[in-house]
Amino acid sequence: DQVELWTTTGTVTVAEIDPSGVEQLTTHEQLVAVTLADLIRFFLIGLLTLAFVRALPGVLEATLFRRFGPGERYAYVTIVTYAVVLAGLALAFDAIGIGWSSIQWLVAAVGLGLGFGLQEIFANFISGLIILFERPIRVGDTVSVGDIHGTVSKIRIRATWITGFDRKELVVPNKTFVTGQLVNWTLSDPVLRLEIPVGIAYGSDTDRAVEVLSKVAKDSIRVLHDPPPQVFFISFGDSSLLFELRVFTRGVNQRFLARHELHMSIDKRFREEGIEIAFPQRDLHLRSVPKDWRPPPDRSE
Repeated sequence: DQVELWTTTGTVTVAEIDPSGVEQLTTHEQLVAVTLADLIRFFLIGLLTLAFVRALPGVLEATLFRRFGPGERYAYVTIVTYAVVLAGLALAFDAIGIGWSSIQWLVAAVGLGLGFGLQEIFANFISGLIILFERPIRVGDTVSVGDIHGTVSKIRIRATWITGFDRKELVVPNKTFVTGQLVNWTLSDPVLRLEIPVGIAYGSDTDRAVEVLSKVAKDSIRVLHDPPPQVFFISFGDSSLLFELRVFTRGVNQRFLARHELHMSIDKRFREEGIEIAFPQRDLHLRSVPKDWRPPPDRSE
C-alpha cells in the first residue's frame, strides 16, 4: 500500500457538518494514488473472473438451467457469461482508478470509430445479442439461410456456426440471420409436412390409385398418424392425372428417409396393381413430306 505507481483523478465523498450541526455529504474530485496493492488486486480480479467464466457454464447448466432445453440453456448461459465478464472488467479497472468517468471519452471515440470503420463487426455483435435474447435460432435447430442448410452448432459474438448436411462447418455472420430471410425447420414444432406428387396415365383407375397411396402412407413407420396422411387429385395434366400425397414426419432427417421409402413403396405397389406411372407423350403429325420419301424398314421384323 505504500508503493505508489501513479495518480489518477477520483471522486471522493466527504462528510461535513454545517454550522447548524447537520451532517452533509459532499463529493469532490481529488488526486488518488494507485499503489502496487491496487495493481495486484487488478490482476487477481482478472484471474478470478477468468476462472469463474470457465467454470460458470457447466455449473449453470447442471443447476439453474437444467429444466430448459439445450438451445435455451445455451442462450441463457451465454448471456450470463457476458454479464459476468463485463462486471469483472469493471471491478478490475476500478481497482486501478480507471472508472467510467475516466474512459467515457474513450468509449465515445471508439463508438464513433465503430460507426464508420467497424460498423459491420458492430452490427454482427448486436445481431448476436438479438439472437440470444429473441432466440429465432437455437443450438441444435435445423435452419436454411439462402443457399446454406444445416444444423446450428455454435452461436458466438460475431458469427454462428452451422454444420451442413455434408458435414461442412459453415461460419455465417450474425447479421445475416437478423436482416435476411431465415427458415427455421424446428423452431416451435419438429413435425414437418412432406408432399409427394404422383402422375398416373389417363385411363387408370383413380379410385384404386387413391386407395394404394393411402395404404402406402399408413404402412410407413416414418409417417405420423396424427395429423393423418391425405391424398388429393390435383389436376388433369398434359400427359398424366396429377395426384399429391401429403404426409407428416417428425424431424428433417425423418423427412428425407420417408420420401425415399414412400417413393420405393409407391413404385412397387403401382406395378403390382397395374397402375401406370405416366411419362410425357407426344403425337407427331406430318403435314407434308417429299414425294420420294419412304418410311424406314421395321427392324423388329
